[in-house]
Amino acid sequence: MIISPPFLPASGLTANDVSKPDPMMDLIDQFEIGHHGAWPVTFDRRSHCAIHLNPRAQGAGQAEPVRAIADGDVVAYRVSRDAVPDGTVDPQTGQPMLNSNTGFVLLKHKTDAGDGRTITYYSLYMHLLDMTSQEHTVPQPNDPPETGSANALPRWLLDTAGGKDGVVQMGGTKKVYRKDMLGYVGQHQGVAHLHFEIFMADGDFTAWFDKVQIGVKKPAQLTTSDYWGHSYFVISGPQEFYPQPANVDEKWFPRVPGGSLGAGDTLYVEAWFNKGQRFTRAWIDKAGSGNVTLLTPDPIADPYDSAQKRYEYDLYDRAMALYPACPSDGYEMLRFGRILSDHPTLTGAACATWIAVPFDESGTLGYVNIAPDAIKKLSDADFPFFTGWQKIDGDNTPFNDAGRCDYATLCGLTGIQDSLPSAQPLEADPNNNNEVNLQLASYVQNTDGVNETLRGMVFKARSEWDPSNNEERYKDLNDPYGFFGKQKDTNPDGYTKFTDFLAKFQFLDKTPLAGKELWFFHPLAFIRHFRKCGWLSVRELAQCLPRKVIDQTRNGVHQTVYPTATLRWGVAHGRADRFAQYINSALRKYGISLSGLRTAYFMGNAIQETIYLSRTSELGGAQAHYAPWYGRGVIQLTFEENYKRYGDFRKWSGPPSGYRDLLETDLSAACDSAGFYWVSCAKPVNNTHNINIEADKLPRFTATTLINVCPDYDYHSKSCRTSLSRMDFLASAEFERSARAVNTGNPNSTGTLNGLIPRTNVFVASIAKLTDILIDYNDAYSQKE
Repeated sequence: MIISPPFLPASGLTANDVSKPDPMMDLIDQFEIGHHGAWPVTFDRRSHCAIHLNPRAQGAGQAEPVRAIADGDVVAYRVSRDAVPDGTVDPQTGQPMLNSNTGFVLLKHKTDAGDGRTITYYSLYMHLLDMTSQEHTVPQPNDPPETGSANALPRWLLDTAGGKDGVVQMGGTKKVYRKDMLGYVGQHQGVAHLHFEIFMADGDFTAWFDKVQIGVKKPAQLTTSDYWGHSYFVISGPQEFYPQPANVDEKWFPRVPGGSLGAGDTLYVEAWFNKGQRFTRAWIDKAGSGNVTLLTPDPIADPYDSAQKRYEYDLYDRAMALYPACPSDGYEMLRFGRILSDHPTLTGAACATWIAVPFDESGTLGYVNIAPDAIKKLSDADFPFFTGWQKIDGDNTPFNDAGRCDYATLCGLTGIQDSLPSAQPLEADPNNNNEVNLQLASYVQNTDGVNETLRGMVFKARSEWDPSNNEERYKDLNDPYGFFGKQKDTNPDGYTKFTDFLAKFQFLDKTPLAGKELWFFHPLAFIRHFRKCGWLSVRELAQCLPRKVIDQTRNGVHQTVYPTATLRWGVAHGRADRFAQYINSALRKYGISLSGLRTAYFMGNAIQETIYLSRTSELGGAQAHYAPWYGRGVIQLTFEENYKRYGDFRKWSGPPSGYRDLLETDLSAACDSAGFYWVSCAKPVNNTHNINIEADKLPRFTATTLINVCPDYDYHSKSCRTSLSRMDFLASAEFERSARAVNTGNPNSTGTLNGLIPRTNVFVASIAKLTDILIDYNDAYSQKE
């Protein structure tokens, strides 16, 4: 599942704090307007299952486009020529102010969030800037493309045939791709913002979350391999935390203070890796009270990490040293706390896995063996309750049938006491509506911890854009003590004007979602959580194959580059379908899927080495001078030594000649061996064998012109059927280091590197698909349906 926020400023690509693995989301969090359109309740206590974002508030500027968060089908949209008035009059001109935008796009997304775990959800982008204002701010090309891209709006999102207010149109067969521009931030009643929602239909929510323990206070450890994101360990007291494990090589376990967990206490530990380091956080439930408290707001670095050593970069060496019975299984124990692969070799005491965990408010560390069944192992795939996730529906919702929020119920859900005196119940004194509204707004916006707690709540509610809900939702405004009811004499048409204005924005009645209750997520919490998934759908993997396949042959010391005919979508999809499950398992096991950037580096090498996922053995390898030890696997192992090292890692018996062909015939072994090579077979860099060191570097691209290019070249016949020409190409020195590490084992090698240009070609396509780096999706590199 590949997902990103609706804005992608370049400043979100890097961070100074290595403990924070998602700097883009850290930046976009700052775009949320805390005082306006707060999640999940408005200032007058109506449900508001959305957030308001404004990049200009953080200096990003009007020209920061709104982008699709994922590939999707267009459900409905509206393009407005002009803004509409809300009734406010300009005091200088006496004319109505055009201060509200009705433009929107509603997308439906369907993808995979784990092996066999298809998820369907929707994203809504409301109050997109009108075309008249947009032309003054960011003019669009006179001849726009039929489909969108990262750099231009499609023709259908520039079409103002619907008039100044625009008309709701169905999406039909229209598709968008992640990072495609959808427009720019407009305004509503004079406040500039994007109203942004993520929700699921009831059936889609049930289909996916029925297998997830969201909000369950005593979660069970699942027996499936449905795992992604961070690891979590549930440790019940009494439990001793040791200064150092006994009878193990001390170099892997620097001495720490140690301590203990009391009987009846439960410790919840989160562990994750970033840029080679390991970090933890912890929560505690004292004496089974049910009140879970965060112990360590700031992440705690593992004691092994230092200027010379990195826990994750050294994971292979640690597994080889501590798990001689099967380093491969040990590697999974170190990464996940359990073995996800089928048919594990390690059992019982051989699985012992000691990790350092914090257990008090000071972040004091002690070692504990997490292998025993008594310690439950979870992941982000479980939506652990102690990280804040709660499901809010008819049994515990704070909203009544009219969508009004009950103050006391909301306080009970958060578990956070309001520091202000309790407000009078609404029913007791209807004249004090405004007082109750203000107190609830203050509680949501100003009470420490409330906003963060509310982000984890998933609400079942009706959409504010569905007019069939208007009578229930807004009728109180016309009551005697309601907003318009109190203005009957001075503003008798106030309620009618309000509903007429509202009708200019509502649209859901024209879609299949009309009249339905939906499940709403805090959009940024949803995106941040699922960005940790990393499991690629077949479509997403297929899109990493370039639209144009470039072959590279050697002519003496010179290299000639030829782009072939277009690699058709059906061919790319078929190849991806064959590999997807096994590649995903390898990406997860070896930590490559921890970031889209790592995955792009891997794809740039693996897709080229498999000749674009068409084979798992070296072309012509049987005739190579090093046969029969020619390349096999997704990143091809060559020479007997490398096959033996992989067999030792998997603890396979017999000589390498007995299992080498397995890397060609068994896709699981073909992909797993590629991950093994990725983390083990590069020559030492900072005393570590690990290509992820290179893959954690943000690439820089330089434009290059290649000569001797044949635009219509048949890979199989090796014939160029038209005259040679020139071609513009992107190169990256950072990616070249990873390619050299794969090819030669040494990222610092300087000799001629066969296959560099086609590898880079795949890398650029993968960067466009898998990362937040903006490269035009409509170029010759990227595959589309």
